[in-house]
Order: sequence, then structure tokens, then C-alpha cells
Amino acid sequence: MSAVPFAFLVHPRARVSDDLARVWSPLGRVPEGVADRAVRRLPLRPFTMARVRLPDVTPDPVGRVVLVPFGARHMLEAPHAARDRVGAAVDLAARRGAGIVGLGALTATVTSGGSTLAGRTDIGVTNGNAYTAAIVEDQLRALLAAQPDRARRVAVVGATGSVGTTLVRLLARDRAVEHLTLVARAGGRLGALAGEVCRRVPTTISTDLHDVRACDVVVLLTAAADAVLRSEHLAPGAVVLDATQPRNTSPDLLVERPDVTVVDGGVVSVPGLRLRGGDIGQPPGFTYGCFAETALLALSGHTGHFSLGVPTLDQVDHVRAIARRFASLGFRAAPPTTFGRPLAVPAADPHPTVLATTSPATRASSPHTPREPATTAGSPAVVGGPGGASTSATGVEAVDGVTGGALVAAGAAR
Repeated sequence: MSAVPFAFLVHPRARVSDDLARVWSPLGRVPEGVADRAVRRLPLRPFTMARVRLPDVTPDPVGRVVLVPFGARHMLEAPHAARDRVGAAVDLAARRGAGIVGLGALTATVTSGGSTLAGRTDIGVTNGNAYTAAIVEDQLRALLAAQPDRARRVAVVGATGSVGTTLVRLLARDRAVEHLTLVARAGGRLGALAGEVCRRVPTTISTDLHDVRACDVVVLLTAAADAVLRSEHLAPGAVVLDATQPRNTSPDLLVERPDVTVVDGGVVSVPGLRLRGGDIGQPPGFTYGCFAETALLALSGHTGHFSLGVPTLDQVDHVRAIARRFASLGFRAAPPTTFGRPLAVPAADPHPTVLATTSPATRASSPHTPREPATTAGSPAVVGGPGGASTSATGVEAVDGVTGGALVAAGAAR
């Protein structure tokens, strides 16, 4: 089956003026308040901000990046308006001949993981979350393998979102961890997911982000416009795999907690990949899982919808098989970075180490003895068998949602 053209949707992040500069550098000098108001209030139309090229496949563009002119906070505060703008961007992609469109970052959130676009017959839609979950799982396994003597207690924050649910099911399928702590704000869905996986992996559920302090590794899969994970939430020596966009960790975390490692999640290596026009915040040859899923489906000639809502494990296996088919182009988890800077990798170990980084913060050695999950009143509920689950009554601090996983760029309509 021959390849089909694709489109991928992005939008401005929390600081609109910074992303405007990714399309045209002088726009970065626009005061942030002015840029934010303009994007929020003006009826700006979506537009193609970059062409996607894979020279190893064809000299012609294989896809396009379409900008939805609505910021991250605008998306979350006005989801109905955001959904209309996403729809207009999908219309543009279809008019330009795309066979499939991928939903980046919060364009997936406001369309319920693409489910509100399921009725479209003129173009296929994918939220990119099947391959995002696969890449995050690969990264998590590498982090755990890098320190085999460390306890394998893993928290998934945003566990009931599209990527979160899929990742939890992947980890439970192969019993890849010793203990799961699932954090989200949706208590009912949280209990249902825990009840599904607890027969394979002991599982704790909570609506309080502070409860991830019982864990060695925290996977962050929330949908929010700003950083939600803070230093007081983390155990000594914790590792954070942040697969959110806009990202929900701040570089300040490494200054406050030099014992903590933050790893950029969901990043994919495709060495020949090039964008002509604006950029999506990654250097040439790197992209995000949701973008990579869209490209893989297009290269394979896929028609119709793919990942809508929560991907199935069969879909994860299918897109992984496509990635193996195109392995000569890359399509594998990128070398680990923290806020875009490389993490040190020992010469004798192909997996990243979490003991040293090239980040501005200097890591300090800090042994971590994980504490047992509490089971007293007001603490997270532990799910260990078929008896069901309940959630804690502590304050809701995790943000449950669906994230497309792409670092977004911004620009003005043209």
C-alpha cells in the first residue's frame, strides 16, 4: 500500500509570544500580554506553518504541520471554542489533501482524544497516543534497567487519560513493575482501571499528588497549561518521566531538588526528519510520539481513523509493528534528555543513567529507601486483588486528561 500525505496539528503553549517566534522570529518581540490577547480574541484561521520532509523516502514533502491559533490556557478555559478551531484545522488538512491528521498536545484533549471527530469520513484522525504510550513504556523500561537494584515502584499521574490508561495496561500486561500508584482526579474511572490491573500488579490509587512520594519513578501524563509537579511531591532521588506538552515540570525543580532527575518523555528519533518553515521545539531528526504515529500511519498507507479516545493494546502492537517495518528510518525512543539537554550515558551501558546529567543543576547523591504505601484513613487506597478499589478523600491535585504529546509551536494567521 502506498504512502498517503499527513497533517499534524499544533498550538501555542503557555507563553504565546515565545512560540510566535518559532514561525517568524520578530514576533517574539511582541509583548506576551498583547500576543495572548490577539490569539485569544481575534478570529485567526489555522494555517500550514511547516512542511515535513523525509529525504530517505522521497524528495517531496510527506506532510504538513498545521497551527491552531489558540493557546494552551485558551484551550483549557474555552474547550468549545477550541474544538471549533481544531475542526477548522482538520478541514484545512483535508482540503490540502491529507489522508490522515494527527492531534498534537491539547488539540487531542479538547476533542476527547479525537472522539468528537469520529464522524469525519473525508480524512482519518489519530490522537497519536498508541505510539506515545509505546515510546513512554520503552523509556520507562530503560530507566528501570539502568538501576536494576532500585525498587520498581512507579507512579502514573494522569492515569485515567488516554496515554495514561494505555501505559498502565501495558505495564500490567508484562508485569514490568513491582507496584503501581495511579493518580488522577476522576475517582470512578481510577478505581475501575485499578480493578482491571491489580490482579497482575499490586496497585495503589489516589487523587492526591503528594502520594507519589512513595514511588521511585513518576510518569507524568497530565493535561495542564503549567507545571503541576513540585519538589515536595517527590521522594529523595526520584526520577520523573515527563511526557506532557505543554510540559508540567519546570527547570526550577532541578534547582530546588538536585537529587531528582527529570527525563523528557515521548521523544522519538527519526534521523532524516526535517521541517521546513516553523519548528515544533525539537532539533532536526527528533519528534514526539504522536507526530511519529501520524507519520508511520501515513507511510504505511493507512486510511480511516486509528487512535480515538483510549488506544487498545492491539493498536499499540500494530503501530509498533509499523515502526519495525520502517526501522531503517529510526522510529525508536530518542537518547534521554532533560529539558532538551542530554543525560549522561555510561559507555558500557546502552541505557541512560539517572546518576548524572548535564542540566544546570548538579545532581547530589541521595539514597532512597521507598516507604511502604500507607493504608490508614485518608491515605491512598491499595488495590491488590479482586475486592475492588476506593479512592482517598485527600485534595485533588493531579490533573487527569488526554495529551497528544507534541511540543507545540505558534504563529500568526497568514
